[in-house]
Order: sequence, then C-alpha cells, then structure tokens
Amino acid sequence: MSVAPDRVRVLRAVADRVPEPRDGTCVRVGVDGPDGAGKTMFADGLAAVLRERGRPVVRISLDDFHHVRAVRYRAGPRSPEGFWRDSYDYARFRADVLEPFGPHGSRRYRVAGHDLRTDAILSPEPQLAPPHAVLVVDGLFLHRDELGAPWDLSVFLDVPFTVTARRMALRDGTEPDPDHPDMQRYVGAQRIYFAACAPRERATVLVDNTDVHRPRILRG
Repeated sequence: MSVAPDRVRVLRAVADRVPEPRDGTCVRVGVDGPDGAGKTMFADGLAAVLRERGRPVVRISLDDFHHVRAVRYRAGPRSPEGFWRDSYDYARFRADVLEPFGPHGSRRYRVAGHDLRTDAILSPEPQLAPPHAVLVVDGLFLHRDELGAPWDLSVFLDVPFTVTARRMALRDGTEPDPDHPDMQRYVGAQRIYFAACAPRERATVLVDNTDVHRPRILRG
C-alpha cells in the first residue's frame, strides 16, 4: 500500500532531525503519544525512512515491557492512577534497552521483558546492536520523570481523545466514547501524565497526527 505524500514528508522531516552518532555511540529516538495516537505506525515509518538512508535501526516497543497482570491491576481494573503507575516495568526497560544504547553502553539489548498475551515474564538472549545504531522506541509515557532524559530525539503525537478512543474501539473493541466509564482508566491516566510531565513541551518534535495520512509538524 502506498504511503500518502504528506505522511512521507513528515517522516522524512523527522528523520532529518535524528542526530548523527558521535564517537561510536548509538542514538535513541522515542515516539510518544496517547493510546491510539498511531505511535507504532509512525515509529515503523520513521525506521523505514532511516533504513532507506543506510542507517542501522533497532525497533523496540515499550508494550513488550509491561508489568505482570497482578501488578498492572493492583489498584483496580478501572483505576487511572493504577494505569499511570503500574503498567510498565521501567527498571527492566532501562536495563535491557535504554542503558545498552546509551553513552558507553554495551549495545547488548533484549527485545522484550513480558508477553502481554500469556502474562509470562521473558528473558530472551541479548542481541548486539550494530555500532551507531538508531534505537526507535514507541510507547506511552515516554517522557515520564523516572526515565530521566534518555532521548536524543523525541516525537509526541498529539491527537484528541475523541479520535484516539474511536481508533482504540476499532483496534481493541473498547468503547468509542472517551468519557465512557470503561475508558477512564486510559484517558484519566493520560491526563495525569499530561499534568505531571508536560510531554508536548518536552518532546523535540510535536506532530498533529489526527489524520494519519496527513500529519502536520506543529513544532520542531
């Protein structure tokens, strides 16, 4: 399937901003945004553009580093605070992904720490990233304080909850109304994140991804 010209232009413009490595180091890029914003598709597209330019790319999703179900839902199945606090194993993500690609990192990383379908904790064999690799990560809450400031470039996909809820409904069978009680776990957690971490301001590049075929760079 062909990619819309406006989308190609934005992906190329973001790729232009990805720094060149210095002194043999890798480069870390994060694609953030609310659930349903189109992060995975955007990160995949960005990785494809970078590969076309001859840059080695490693693609990782934070969704492969969830906590086990008992931790994720310990505050209750509808708790926004619980979704914000307990969804992801950030210590494991830092150790297995961010630190290996960081300054003086080993480049030995693991692609996953948890299987969301089976709820199993995973410990795959480490892989060795090539020198000067560009790590491209998609995920929720990538600008939260406990991750520090790992990103050499970060993108925030800005999409209204009315749109993201409809996308989640098509993808996951959830309620399409962001104000429905069943959606408050997710929407409420995003509002906590926005208030606590101001990800739109922290991101290097702010993109309006309301129309995935016609994204617009708002800043950066």
